[in-house]
Amino acid sequence: MTTQVLSRISPETVHETLAQTMMVDGLDMVLDLERSKGAWLYDARTKRYMLDFFTFVSSAPVGANHPKVWNDKAFLEKLLYAAIVNPSNSDAYSVEMAEFVETFRQLAMPKGMKHVFWIAGGALAVENALKAAFDWKVRKNFRKGYKFERGHHVIYFKEAFHGRSGYTLSLTNTDPVKTALFPKFAWTCINNPKITFPLTDERLAELERIEREAIEHIKQTFVEHKDDVAAIIIEPIQGEGGDNHFRREFFQALRVLSLENEAMLIFDEVQTGIGLTGTMWAAEQVLANPVAEPCKLPDGITCSFRNEGGCTMHEDLCLPDMIAFGKKTQVCGFMASARIDEIEDNVFRVPSRINSTWGGNLVDMLRCKKYLEIIEEDRLLENVRTVGIALLQEIQLLAEDFIGIVTNPRGRGLMCAFDLRSKSERDAFIKRLYQNGLLMLGCGERSVRFRPPLNLTMSEMSEGINIIRQTLKEMFF
Repeated sequence: MTTQVLSRISPETVHETLAQTMMVDGLDMVLDLERSKGAWLYDARTKRYMLDFFTFVSSAPVGANHPKVWNDKAFLEKLLYAAIVNPSNSDAYSVEMAEFVETFRQLAMPKGMKHVFWIAGGALAVENALKAAFDWKVRKNFRKGYKFERGHHVIYFKEAFHGRSGYTLSLTNTDPVKTALFPKFAWTCINNPKITFPLTDERLAELERIEREAIEHIKQTFVEHKDDVAAIIIEPIQGEGGDNHFRREFFQALRVLSLENEAMLIFDEVQTGIGLTGTMWAAEQVLANPVAEPCKLPDGITCSFRNEGGCTMHEDLCLPDMIAFGKKTQVCGFMASARIDEIEDNVFRVPSRINSTWGGNLVDMLRCKKYLEIIEEDRLLENVRTVGIALLQEIQLLAEDFIGIVTNPRGRGLMCAFDLRSKSERDAFIKRLYQNGLLMLGCGERSVRFRPPLNLTMSEMSEGINIIRQTLKEMFF
C-alpha cells in the first residue's frame, strides 16, 4: 500500500500532496535533487534549470552535488552509516565525529576561540550562546557578593534576526508576523546605525550622530541595569533585516563597552559565517585591527586576545567573545573564547548545563567536514573575494544605469544587496526574476539580497547580472 501511494506522487502533484497537511508557501518549483548541479537548480516540474542566488537561504556553501562530494566513495560510505545509525553525539563519540571536530578546529575556528558547542538549528545556537552568557554573568555576580541571580538582561539591535525559539523571540524584530503574540522578555533594543551607500561625507556625519546616540543608549542601559547585562548580541551584517552594514568603529566601541561592563559580546554569524563575506567569519573583517599595534582598550581592561607584545591574533585581529554559527556549517552551534574561563564552572565545564540528545547531527557534521575541505582545496575564499569585487561593481553600475530605482548598492564578498523603491516593487521584482530563471530572495523592507554559492564563477555572476538588468528593463522601461 505504501509503495502504491508513493509511486503516484509525480513532480506535478508535489505541491498538492504537501498542501493536504502543511502550509506550502515556498518556491513555486519542485527541486530535482539529482539533476541540480552547482549554482543551477533543476525544476522537475517545468524541466528547466534556474540560476541559484538563493542557495537554500544561504545554507549551501558549494551549491548542489559538488563533484568532489560524489567522487569520494569513502566519504559517501561514512555518510551512509552516519545516516542509518544516527548516534547521540553528546554521549556516544565516534572516529567520524572526532575527524569532523578536528577539521573544524583547523580550518574554521579563529585562533582566539577555545570552546565549541554543537546543536541542530541556528536559533538554538544563539539560544545556547545566551545561556552560556547568562550563566557566566550570574556566577560573576555571585563572586561579587550577590545572594540572588542577577545577569539576565540582553542588549540587541533594531532589525535583528536571531531566530524564532524561546530567548531569540525577544531579539528578533524584522517582521511582527514572526514574533507577535508569543511571550517575550523586555530586553533593550538599540537603534541600528546602518550605513547607506555610497557613504558620502553628509551621510557619514549623520551616521556618526546615530552611532553616538546608540552608544549612549548602551551606556545608559548598563547604568539602569547595573550588573544585570549578560550580553550584547549583533549580526556583523544584519541579513534578514536588510543586509545592513555597520562601521568598524562601531563594532570596536561595542568591544570596549562589553569589556568595561563585564558583558559578553556575541556575534550571530549564522548567515555571514563560512566564507560568504570573503573571510571564514565576518568578525575577521569588522573587528580587524588595521595596524600592527596592541588593541586599544580601556585602562585596567585585559582582552583575552592580548599580551604584552600586542594582539595575539593572526593579522592583529580582535574577536567577539562568542560566535554563533549555522546554515553553511550544516551543523550549528557556537564558539566561545577563553574569556568564558574567567568563571571556572562555566557551561563548558559543568556537565548537562547545555546539551541535546544528538549534539548536532553526525550526517551534518560529515557534510560540513567535506565542505570545509573543498573550500580549502579550491581556495574558495579567494574566489569569493575576486568574484565579489566584480559583483559589487556590477551592482554599482546598475545603480548608475537605473538612477532612483536601484539604490544603496552594498556588500562584502558575495554577500551583496541593493534596494528598490518599495516593498511591493521589490516583491514583484523577485517574482519576475524567478520567471526569467534566477532565484533570489528579498530582505528588510525593500532590499534584494545575493546569496550565491562560494564557488560561483565569473560567468555565472555575469549571467545573473544580465538577468537582473533585463528584468529591470522589463519592469521600469
